[in-house]
Amino acid sequence: MTAGRQGLGHDPNSPGGIGSCPAPAVSLRSVSVSYRENIALRDVTLDLDRGDFCGVIGPNGAGKTTLLTIINGLGRIISGNVSVLGEQATGANFTRLRRRIGYVAQQERVDPRAPISCFEAVLVGRCGRAGLLRRLKREDHEQARAMMELTRTFHLAARPVGQLSGGEARKVALARALVQEPEILLLDEPTSNLDPRAVRELGDLVVDAFHRFKLTVLMVTHQLDHLPPVANRIIMVRNGRVTYCGDRSVLDQTSVMSELFDAA
Repeated sequence: MTAGRQGLGHDPNSPGGIGSCPAPAVSLRSVSVSYRENIALRDVTLDLDRGDFCGVIGPNGAGKTTLLTIINGLGRIISGNVSVLGEQATGANFTRLRRRIGYVAQQERVDPRAPISCFEAVLVGRCGRAGLLRRLKREDHEQARAMMELTRTFHLAARPVGQLSGGEARKVALARALVQEPEILLLDEPTSNLDPRAVRELGDLVVDAFHRFKLTVLMVTHQLDHLPPVANRIIMVRNGRVTYCGDRSVLDQTSVMSELFDAA
């Protein structure tokens, strides 16, 4: 079955339309972020083009998850500007912008007694698009089924979401993100603690979605061999700073990689 999606075309009269250069998918200018008294990101400036597949790498506590968090409209920005899909991200418009961003968090812990099925969990991803407190329609249910079939999880539809294996749970989370019909997909350590087969299967699904829906993808990972070959950009984060944003050929530079991951 071919999963249905609504078109993601752009108005030719809008920024990034026909006759103009498209705005970057993400643009950060001198952004700093704090959590309580801790500075999580320091003076970060970068642009990510639409259609990029970016691997975000760096040691523990470097600020990788925080980078995804601010792109997703969360986190306390103390200075700088964030633009997403051609719009400056503000408190007033980020609820709307977030509907265009799919997010797969790090491993989620769900009470196995939770009375919610996998299908219901995926349907949650339609709520933002449908609108707060609006009843979901038949097309929303059809889209949820399509994304579960695409991620090879529809056979789990009736199973409680708290009773999945690690690999199954990540696939269902991916289906929930894709059912939003996002333009940007954020993945935070999606393959951590999975066996090699589950890593391969999830990676194949992400790459399929990337091509099929013409997404911009940011994938945080500690395991460089889990980055698919299609990942064309690498963002290195260390001590809250982006130290590199460029071609993936940097992964072959042993001295650069050693400097990134060696203890400070």
